[in-house]
Amino acid sequence: MMVELAEISFFECSGSGTTKSPAAAIGELCEPLAAATPKKYNKREIGEYMYLEKINSPADLKKLSLPEMTALAGEMREALFNRLTKIGGHFGPNFGMVEATIALHYVFNSPVDKFVFDVSHQSYAHKLLTGRKAGYLDEAHFAEDSGYTNPEESGHDFFNVGHTSTSIALAAGLAKGRDVLGGKENIIAVIGDGSLSGGEALEALSVAGSELNSNFIIIVNDNEIAIAENHGGIYKNLKELRETKGKSSNNMFRAFGLDYIYEENGNDIGSMISLFEKVKDIDHPIVLHIHTLKGKGYAFAEKNKETWHWTLPFDRATGKPTVNFGSGESYGAITPNWIMERAAKDKKFVVVTPAMPASVGLVPELRKKLGAQYLDVGIAEEAATAVCAGIAKNGGNPLLVTNMTFLQRAYDQISQDVCINNLPVTMLMNYTSFDGLTDVTHLGIFGLAAFTNIPNLVVLAPTCAEEYLNMLNWSIEQKSHPVLILIPGNEVYHRESCVAEETFDALDTYKVEHKGGKVAVFALGDFYQKGEAVAAAIKSELGFEPTLINPRFASGVDKKLLEELKKDHELVITLEDGIVSGGFGEKIASFYGTSNMKVKNYGLEKKFYDRYNPAELLKEVGMTIGQILADVKEILAE
Repeated sequence: MMVELAEISFFECSGSGTTKSPAAAIGELCEPLAAATPKKYNKREIGEYMYLEKINSPADLKKLSLPEMTALAGEMREALFNRLTKIGGHFGPNFGMVEATIALHYVFNSPVDKFVFDVSHQSYAHKLLTGRKAGYLDEAHFAEDSGYTNPEESGHDFFNVGHTSTSIALAAGLAKGRDVLGGKENIIAVIGDGSLSGGEALEALSVAGSELNSNFIIIVNDNEIAIAENHGGIYKNLKELRETKGKSSNNMFRAFGLDYIYEENGNDIGSMISLFEKVKDIDHPIVLHIHTLKGKGYAFAEKNKETWHWTLPFDRATGKPTVNFGSGESYGAITPNWIMERAAKDKKFVVVTPAMPASVGLVPELRKKLGAQYLDVGIAEEAATAVCAGIAKNGGNPLLVTNMTFLQRAYDQISQDVCINNLPVTMLMNYTSFDGLTDVTHLGIFGLAAFTNIPNLVVLAPTCAEEYLNMLNWSIEQKSHPVLILIPGNEVYHRESCVAEETFDALDTYKVEHKGGKVAVFALGDFYQKGEAVAAAIKSELGFEPTLINPRFASGVDKKLLEELKKDHELVITLEDGIVSGGFGEKIASFYGTSNMKVKNYGLEKKFYDRYNPAELLKEVGMTIGQILADVKEILAE
């Protein structure tokens, strides 16, 4: 069983002073839960759930009185505590949406009336009321429930959603489909204030306000913060609307052509029921702007909303994590240290992030210290990329930081704005590994295939801390290429041989780490250590020294080296931390296509993996050391 690990920073794990990815570390912690024998939850262990126990569908909720629903809200928070204290997850947004969710299901008729939750960070309460409470009450069932809406779990979910700013557009599509088919159901989009800065959300508001002339309800859950603090001009208007209780004539929603109602008491069930009853079966699009408290019901979360957006397993009494990640090195410490040192000596250096400062360890105090050298554009990856292009064009040294899964949204800007113009923008990506975020909506394993085939973009895959820092410095200082650097997804390694390599001007030049013969092992990036292990196994079991190569450049081919290998090698194997299709290995295989050189590519299949065990996945795709060695023996024997 794996835990949802979206939008978090780096963590260290206990043991031998090494560092593991959050997915691997927490997966090990939670694996016994998935293996446990299913059993009915024990009320004596988790407390009494007088009302929640009786809720198996929204129909059961409709039988309750207002005081009973208020008691139910308390029980639901206890259920959330039961799950989150043990395996972690999105805490703040879910605690803040309990009352509104109860009211939604009380007034509307799900799944006939359709709810679409943006990014799913506020969907836990919805799951509790739609037949999935066992995933919150019984540890044996935690693995059955994802941290996101999922149609495979329930007919009350319509989309598998884990990226932000999507709900209004998706729901608008449902509404248009309903109208075409002659339906009458209510369509409700739920979106947080932080998600409103995303381009897709703003585009969808425009569509809804001009193109829909039928029932469409948009609930804006305004808790005054995204993952970190909100950034963007729209938040000035949201603040003005809150302060005037929705009376301000300056109303961005009305400017889009939408009807509008403000409700201050977003955490009061009675107020929410009255609001929703007022708009049920409405014949035109409307925005319901509700004010809620992120983290409501837990003092630590109410006080520090950024820290408690997502949480590790924690002790309820103290708020402190119960998982000991030790004190070993991590790229989560190396990266912000480098950023701060770079900013101090390079006044042209600017860090730009689309609401993801935690992806590189930029906590609030570091962001404050960076001052004008830090820019958060809010949840707006496309804008972030284009802004970086402008900074570079005007002589600045921009560093764009986010998670690989979110960079996908800016593919067009990377291609058009950055790479066609060949601007020296450095893009630093976290969670690029199979051993990072494991939920289907947050996979980083497609990045190599997606971005290494854009012309002019240099994609670098460091193998150790020294190489990583040298690549960062080179990229920021050079003015000839856009560069994307993959933060290693494994533990921190040190290699003395990399210390002096301060330039990467000779593009697509691979590094031969150990010269051998017969078999050449190309081990890319954080799979270099796996390549070392494969090379050692070949030497031990087959009696000869293979050639071990650190490609460094994931986006190009070292034709000279590949040609030289033909002289004394029979087999080339490639190891990459991503899907094989369209990736690094296939570039090598294509080069050797008409030659006698045999090539075996190792990587992941082109598929959407979901909440997998990383070690088991490697075995599934034949990438254990034993499996690779067996393949080498068989191929050489042919």
